[in-house]
Amino acid sequence: MFSSLSLFIGGRFSRAKQRNKMVSFISLSSTIGITVGVAVIIIGLSAMNGFERELKDRVLSVISHGEFEGVRGPIQEWKSVIQQSQLHPKVEAAAPFVKLTALAEKGQQLKAIEVRGVDPTLESKVSNLSHYIDSDVWQQFTPGKKQVILGKGIADLLNVNVGDFLTLMIPTSGATTKVQAPKRVRVQVAGLLTLNGQIDHSLALVPLEDAQLYAKLGSAVSGVALKVTDVLDATQIIREVGNTLDEYVYLRSWQQKYGFLYRDIQLVRTIMYLVMVLVIGVASFNIVSTLMMAVKDRASEIAILRTMGATDGLVKRIFVWQGVFSGVLGSIVGSVIGVLIAFNLTELIKGLEGLIGHQFLSGDIYFVDFLPSQVNLADVILVSLTAIVLSLLATWYPASRASKLNPAAVLSSK
Repeated sequence: MFSSLSLFIGGRFSRAKQRNKMVSFISLSSTIGITVGVAVIIIGLSAMNGFERELKDRVLSVISHGEFEGVRGPIQEWKSVIQQSQLHPKVEAAAPFVKLTALAEKGQQLKAIEVRGVDPTLESKVSNLSHYIDSDVWQQFTPGKKQVILGKGIADLLNVNVGDFLTLMIPTSGATTKVQAPKRVRVQVAGLLTLNGQIDHSLALVPLEDAQLYAKLGSAVSGVALKVTDVLDATQIIREVGNTLDEYVYLRSWQQKYGFLYRDIQLVRTIMYLVMVLVIGVASFNIVSTLMMAVKDRASEIAILRTMGATDGLVKRIFVWQGVFSGVLGSIVGSVIGVLIAFNLTELIKGLEGLIGHQFLSGDIYFVDFLPSQVNLADVILVSLTAIVLSLLATWYPASRASKLNPAAVLSSK
């Protein structure tokens, strides 16, 4: 498409020292602008990729993708619900659970928590909770021992360690409308759930049979949790499965509770792409200024080339290449810097937090308490190509002006 002569001369013009210092400064600033823009966008997109990865691997792996809860009260025939649910081709597993709201008490410290009764064997099929709990603790998590597995955030707030005892105050309900004293259960901390996020500060686990006893449910359960094959289509799958059940149940999916996180990540990613175009576009405008001044600075050289037979197309391609060199250089350097920082972003932010003594992401507010990062090669290529294409577009007008210079007028003025 471009002749080798135009590439050669364009490269010489790019490397040559400009007569006008202002041209050199603007040329350098345009390259630096593209470099910074590319690096910042790559870092931002890598952070969004990291949040999406943590949402899928850390949050969606430990919560149920969908739940059925009885409309008329606890589900008595929950085994039948599990069997019917697993007939759906997109349901991988199902497990019963008992959900309670309790007040954890240790000394003067109180904390409202969600207590979830689970069967360790069945729960391991629908979630990866066991991956964040000591394996020995999970294997020995059996009913009748009054055990509890606390989220790390709850344990830190209550100042309890593994082996300590605490009291769970569980609301009681009955036929009377009078206020009843809560049921007090003394339990021992068998282990800690360490997710480094919001779930650590709200969830406690007890064996399923113990939870049924605390809630006076007999053999019934609060609901059945499901794991599906397509997590992004969980709502539709749960609806399809619910329509096949004999029980009247409420249908819930993870998207009702945590769906806003996924939508927010996608929204920020879209905004980042728009910002990418704007930031690199603004930096590319500097190329226009650079080339316009370079055309004026190189007017005599252009006139000489024209007298030697250079065509309009050749002159135009020379300055297109000169502008593209700035874009390519800025894109390559920016990509390298952006990738290096993105690969080490988590450690850099942790070091900065330690330096200033402030944590940017608090685990009791956000689903992770650190800034994750994941470099996606496709994002790097897209950002780099965008910078190069915008740089190419920015060269068109100055290159056209250069091709229209009158060599006689230029040389007679010298």
